[in-house]
Amino acid sequence: MVTIGIVGAGLRGRLFAEALHTQPDVTVVGLAEPSEKVASQARAATGLPVVPSHGELLEKLDPDAVIVATPDFAHREVAVDVAEAGKHLLIEKPVATNLDDAHAIAEAVHRSGVRCLVGFENRWNPHVVQAKAAMDSVGDPITASATLSNSYFVPTTMLSWAAKSSPAWFLMPHTVDLILYLTGRRAVSVNAVGSRGVLAKRGIDTWDVVHALVSFEDGSTATLSSAWTLPDAGDGIVDFRFQVVGTEGSVTADLSHQGLTVVSDKYRSTWPVAGRIGRSQVGPAVWMVQDFAAGLVDGGDLGPGIDHGVLVTELICAIEESISSGQTVQLPAPQP
Repeated sequence: MVTIGIVGAGLRGRLFAEALHTQPDVTVVGLAEPSEKVASQARAATGLPVVPSHGELLEKLDPDAVIVATPDFAHREVAVDVAEAGKHLLIEKPVATNLDDAHAIAEAVHRSGVRCLVGFENRWNPHVVQAKAAMDSVGDPITASATLSNSYFVPTTMLSWAAKSSPAWFLMPHTVDLILYLTGRRAVSVNAVGSRGVLAKRGIDTWDVVHALVSFEDGSTATLSSAWTLPDAGDGIVDFRFQVVGTEGSVTADLSHQGLTVVSDKYRSTWPVAGRIGRSQVGPAVWMVQDFAAGLVDGGDLGPGIDHGVLVTELICAIEESISSGQTVQLPAPQP
C-alpha cells in the first residue's frame, strides 16, 4: 500500500485526489491548502482532510509520496521539504520558473534518493504516444513546430496568479517537452521574441505572445509559439498543434479539441480531456497520476524525472533571456 498527500487543493489537486480514489493499493491521506476558502471546497469535493500547510501534511498525515500541485512559481519550498523528508514526488510542470529553484529541487531529490516525476502529462496523451511510436518511420528530424495557446479566459479568469506566470511558463513546458521527447535531440541555442501590453491593459502585466526558434546539436530546428490572447468567442480555450518533419516523412497533429468541438453559449470545450467514462476518470492528467502511483506500488518506471524537468526550465529561462537581450542564447552543456 502506498499513501499519497497532495499540496495544493485547487482544480488540479482535487482532480488528482479523485483520479487516485479507486487506484489499487493507493490511499490519498489528505491535502494541504493555505486558503481556507479553497480548503473548504476541497473537503466538500473529496471528503478528505485538508490541512493548512505542507509541513503539517508531512508531520500529521505522513504520506509515502506527495504531489506538488501549487502554482508554477511556488514549487521550491514544498518540493525541497518533501524530498528532504524522504517522500517521493510528483511535481507539476514546470519544475520551477527559475534556475536557482530548479537546481535546489534537483539537488534535494538526488541527495535524498527519492523518486520524482515531473508532470509533463502529454506523455500520457494517446495522440502523442502514437506520434512517438511513428517517429522511427519518418527518418531523422529536420524541423519541428508546436503551437500551444489559450484564450483570454485562462489568464484573466482561470488563473488568479497569471501575472506571476506567462505563456512561456504556463504553456511552453508542454511543447518543449513534446519536441524533446519526439525528436530525442539536445537543444543547444535559442532565439526568441515576444510582445506584451494587451494583457497589461487588463491588469495582468505579463507576456501576451512568445515565439522561440530552438536549434539542436545535429543542426535541426524547432519553432514554438504560445499566446494568452486568443478570442474568448472562439470554440474553445486551447489551440494545440504540432508537426515533426523528417528525412523520410512527417508526423502532424491537431490536439486542440481531441477531435470534438462544441459551440454553445452554455459550454466551453477544454483541453486536455478530463472527464468520465462510466465510473472512471479519463484524460492525460488522470492517467499520469495513476501511472505515478502504480509505479510507486510496483517499482516500475515513473516517466520524465527531475533532470529532464530542470532541462526544460533551462530552455525556457533561455527563451526569456533571449527575448530580453535580443540575442541568441546558448544552452548549458550537459553535466558529465
